[in-house]
Amino acid sequence: MLMNSYSKMLAHALLFFSCFAAPQCLLAQQATKQPVKVIFDTDMGPDYDDIGAIAMLHALADQGELEILASLASDAHVDIAPTIDLFNRYFGRPAIPIGEADRALAPNFTAKTDWGDKLIRQFEPSLKNKRYTPALDVYRKVLAAQPDQSVTLITVGFMTNIAQLMASGADAYSDLSGMELINKKVKLWVCMAGGFPQGREFNVFKDEKSSYAVFPHFPRPILFTGVELGRHIKTGGKVAATKDSSNPVSVGYQINLPVYLDKPDTDRSSWDQTAVLIAARNPEQYFYVSGPGKFKVEKDGSNTWEPTEEGQHRFIMHKYPYQVIADVLDELMLHRPKK
Repeated sequence: MLMNSYSKMLAHALLFFSCFAAPQCLLAQQATKQPVKVIFDTDMGPDYDDIGAIAMLHALADQGELEILASLASDAHVDIAPTIDLFNRYFGRPAIPIGEADRALAPNFTAKTDWGDKLIRQFEPSLKNKRYTPALDVYRKVLAAQPDQSVTLITVGFMTNIAQLMASGADAYSDLSGMELINKKVKLWVCMAGGFPQGREFNVFKDEKSSYAVFPHFPRPILFTGVELGRHIKTGGKVAATKDSSNPVSVGYQINLPVYLDKPDTDRSSWDQTAVLIAARNPEQYFYVSGPGKFKVEKDGSNTWEPTEEGQHRFIMHKYPYQVIADVLDELMLHRPKK
């Protein structure tokens, strides 16, 4: 009986590795130098690890590892979409489609430092109060135009936009429902959310209604990076220490580190950056990956992990000392745009 159980575990582990390392999956993209097609969905504001995440996103795109199809705001505050826009422009990609969250459905607030407003006024004041295409429209239009099973979703915020997409019907962009469109076009969802093996994490409970609707029914594999993982990976001090007033990444950390931490040039936890890293690169290069299971969400936004062979969900765990990963993230966050 023990050997049978072990054989089953080994078989499922091999199946998992075939999903993440076989020619059709992530490792193949590294080997063949094909960039991972991503849609980046972020709250961009309640905290400021989003700054590091979007800097990494563009660094990896400049290195040919990612293709950024769209960037979406999951927080409905008026400054969120313009802040995304200013970073895209700084890194030389002003044409990336940007979607804004539904102001009747999504959480609507910003950081206590109001850093988004400060960056907009310093770097792109013309974007202040600009309105953008609804996130749902951007999702449906971009997904419909992509090859089947080719898109990786990265969410580092609330589930509002995903819930809208899943509930959507056919429209001018596609005859498919939202669920059908996801099932046809999405390869993987990398999600910074939850706590493992249990928790009640901000990205999940802040819009608990959407989270409760999304996770049990999302039709494609989900790879989670939980709150306990990024908490111990500290970055940002190096980019702040450059004191570069022409770089919104550096300025963003300069604004925030002295307020959130005791010393201005120390570091901050790196939750969102881990999602970008494992979307672009084979996650096993940096972390252990769990076996299959189900991420179960309650109506109050709390979650538990249920290991099960039938589950399409997995989460990552620490493999190396925290500083090893921090050094990888900091190097990408220090990247400057191509001229």
